[in-house]
Parts: sequence; C-alpha cells; structure tokens
Amino acid sequence: MRATTVLAAGFLVTLFGGGARFVMGLTLKPIADELAWPRTDLGFATAVYFVVTAVCTFYAGRLADTMSMRVLLGWGLAISGIGIGLMGFMSAPWHAALLYGLVFAVGNGAVSVPPVSVMITRAFPGRTGLANSFVLSGITISQLVIIATLSLVLISAGWRSVYFWIGLAHFVLIAIAIPFIPAHQPDSAQNGAPREGMTLKEAACTRQFWLLSVIFAICGMDDFFVATHVIAFAQDKGLSPFIAGNLFAIMGLFGFIGVMIAGQWADRSGPIWPTAVSFLLRVVMFAWLLVDQSAVSIAAFCIVFGLTFLVTAPITVLFVRDAFGMANLGAIGGIITMVHMIFAGIGAYAGAAIFDTTKSYDLAFVIMAMASAVALILTLCLDRRPAAAPAS
Repeated sequence: MRATTVLAAGFLVTLFGGGARFVMGLTLKPIADELAWPRTDLGFATAVYFVVTAVCTFYAGRLADTMSMRVLLGWGLAISGIGIGLMGFMSAPWHAALLYGLVFAVGNGAVSVPPVSVMITRAFPGRTGLANSFVLSGITISQLVIIATLSLVLISAGWRSVYFWIGLAHFVLIAIAIPFIPAHQPDSAQNGAPREGMTLKEAACTRQFWLLSVIFAICGMDDFFVATHVIAFAQDKGLSPFIAGNLFAIMGLFGFIGVMIAGQWADRSGPIWPTAVSFLLRVVMFAWLLVDQSAVSIAAFCIVFGLTFLVTAPITVLFVRDAFGMANLGAIGGIITMVHMIFAGIGAYAGAAIFDTTKSYDLAFVIMAMASAVALILTLCLDRRPAAAPAS
C-alpha cells in the first residue's frame, strides 16, 4: 500500500469526521429556536457525545495497535453516518442525546485522532509531525469546506437537511477512502518504527504523563467551547447565520495554517514550543473578547484562535512517541486524547450552562483565559528530553 494513498485516505476520514462533529455548533441556535429548547439541552447532548467518544477513542487507540485499520475505520464511518443522519428526524432532547451523544459518538471515536495517527506514523516514520499535520488538518479544513457548504444547506433547506446530507456523505466516503486504507498491520521492521516502549501502566507512573493529561484537558475544554458556541455567540452579537457560519469556516482555514506550521516546527524542535505559543495566543484572545465584542473583534478572534485550533492533535503522537516509545502508541495516545475529549464535553456544556444562567458568555471567556494560562505554565514545565522508555 503506497504511503501517499494512505495519506489521502486518512485526510478524507478526518475531513468528514471533523465536519460532522462541528455540525452541532452550526445548528445549535436554529434547533433551539425552532424547537424552543434551552441551549443546555443541546449542550448536554454534546457533553454526552464527548464523554462517550472519549472512551471509544481510548479503545480505538488500543485496537489500532493490533487491529486492521480498514475494519476499524470502516465500521466507525458507518456507525457515525447512521447516528448523525438520523439527527434530522429528532423532535425531543433525548433524541439528540441518543443519536449524537451515543450512536454518533461511538462511530466518531473509532475514526478519531489516535487510530489515524497510528496509521500515519507507521506510514511516515521519518516525517511524523508533518504527515500527521497534513492528515489531521482535515479536521480544520472541514470547517472551511464542510461547514461552509452546510451553511448554505442550512439557509436554503433548514437544519434537518444538514444532518441528512452529512450522514449520507459518510457512506459515500466508505466507498471512496476505505479501499485505500491498509487491511493489515504493517511490519514495524519494514517501516522503520521500533516497537519498544512503555506499557500504559508504566507511562501512567511518570510526571510527563500527568502533565500532558492536564494540558490536553484544558486544550479540549478551550477547543470545543469555541467550536460549539462561537457561531451562536456571533449571531447573538448581530451577525447573520451565513456570516457567522463562514467566520467559523475562516477559523478552519487558519486552523489548517496553524496545524501545518506546528507539525513542521515540532519535527524540527519538538512539540513543546508550538503548544506553548498556542496557549499564549488563547490567553490573549479570550481576554480580548472581554474588552471588545464587535464584529471586527469576533472575526479577529476566529482568525487568531483558528491558528491554535487543534494544534495539539497532530503532535500528540510526537509527545507520546518521544516520552513513552512506540510499543503502545495507540493506547497511550488514546487515553490522553480521551482526557482531551472528556474536557471538551465539559467546555461545550459549561458554555451552554453559563449562557442560559447569565445570558452572556463573558464568564466562560474568563474561565477559558485562566485555564489557558495554567496550560501555558504546565507546558513549559514538561521535560524537554524525557527519560528513555524501558523495553516492553
């Protein structure tokens, strides 16, 4: 299997998986307005999604160490398509919790960052950061391509059609991309990736593991508070649904730029500095929104935050590989990503709860700014050269 076809297939998987994940943010206000639901109802469904997909992400990472990627990703896309497609029929809050929070979450967890990163790391052992950045940039590009397209569907046909079309796209993707994904795990001796390293239990006894877990928790809380609420926030401040949706798409474009820069930077000097700079920018931009919430400031926030959005996703594998080795890359990366996703759900739900209680996102901006400052400090405390992992 040629590495370039694996790269293209992985990109498509993250493109549509990421786009489907962000649809809730696009449709949050229209659903709440039409069905007269408080935003907390949809925030709860989103929180359930993140908890369920977090657990599934961990198990998908473990399966990626031993299982056929074609089977794992193929079934993940099929389950995702069923869950997200049926969202177009919902009429009660529990439908959203079941379809988006459970069914879609299980499938989306199977096509998440850990298994895709393991696949790409095996195919590109020499340029791991850059290759993973390209593939996982599909998540940010989905904001530009998928969400911008679905914004037009939302305006012309309503939010229910948005879910029908993104569900159908998952099954089209199975036919297009899955045949190019390796059916069997490659021999590590052939791809140059040594399989020595710590077990999950050994990694969990290290300071580096716990620092990374807290850093990724805060990153997830930031990322998906913004992804879930920035469109609704922009509309609250007077922007049209079309303009608000396209600001989110612009955030995705700058996310692509940020992810690619971070991947190249991490390949050259390690993953710590790209991560630290990202959190510094977040502190500045969350604080700025407390001062000025004009349309220009919201656009600037989307651009600058976009440069940091999901920057840690492609370099997670570098943190894990450098600190803990390759033997259990999927499992260790999966549990760190699981923490990221659990706190992503907390960020999404907390944003809704704060808005419903205060009719403003200001308190949420304060919390996110303070948390980002903590993550910046902890990132600078990471070991630059972790101790060599013991052979498994």
